[in-house]
Amino acid sequence: MKSEEALFNPDFAKDNAKKERKICFASKSRVKQRRLYFAVKRVMDIVLSLLALILLSPLFLIVAILIKADSPGPAFYIHNRVGKNGKTFRMYKFRSMCVDADRYLGKLAAQNEREGPAFKISDDPRITRVGRVIRRTCIDELPQLLNILKGDMSIVGPRPPLPAEVEQYTPYQYQRLAAKPGLTCYWQTHKGKVSTFNEWVGLDIKYIQNQNFRVDAKLILQTITFVLKNKGDE
Repeated sequence: MKSEEALFNPDFAKDNAKKERKICFASKSRVKQRRLYFAVKRVMDIVLSLLALILLSPLFLIVAILIKADSPGPAFYIHNRVGKNGKTFRMYKFRSMCVDADRYLGKLAAQNEREGPAFKISDDPRITRVGRVIRRTCIDELPQLLNILKGDMSIVGPRPPLPAEVEQYTPYQYQRLAAKPGLTCYWQTHKGKVSTFNEWVGLDIKYIQNQNFRVDAKLILQTITFVLKNKGDE
């Protein structure tokens, strides 16, 4: 019907062509903005993670010594995680559990307090004394600055899941793998307000669809406030 109208009405054809050009221009502009955002975000990830690693190196040494003194085993815990588009990478953390913690996961599965594939129980018996402190202050996550420097992760993005968790994902939950995983995210600052895994996923999707410099800065500031109030992984 529109093509017939255009044949007999030149003004309609011109207006339609203008609208299409505007849509095309807006689309190209949006793509350029996204490319610029991701390029600048990567530069900021490198600069901030490198600076943080240098400034926090004394803290890293102290925490490593305390972990070794508190329980047998390495100071760092290295484990496979799933990143953007399902790519697996090795993620670094300070060890906060006993060395054979993964062996007990099956026995503790029935006590899982979190709905869905993610696992969480209160007073986890696998956590060491030092582990409880560094989890509460989120210090255990700081070695992931190395992952950010390497490009596996970003400062802000969905938290990286375990491969076993991803195997249980629904198509809806897979959407959280559309972005590079991060050190912090919406869920990190809404722990007390998120009761189900799908709510967590919803926050991740919200971030992926709306991520920009303002959102990233806001989440970083909220995370710092959150940590200073000792509301980490209690």
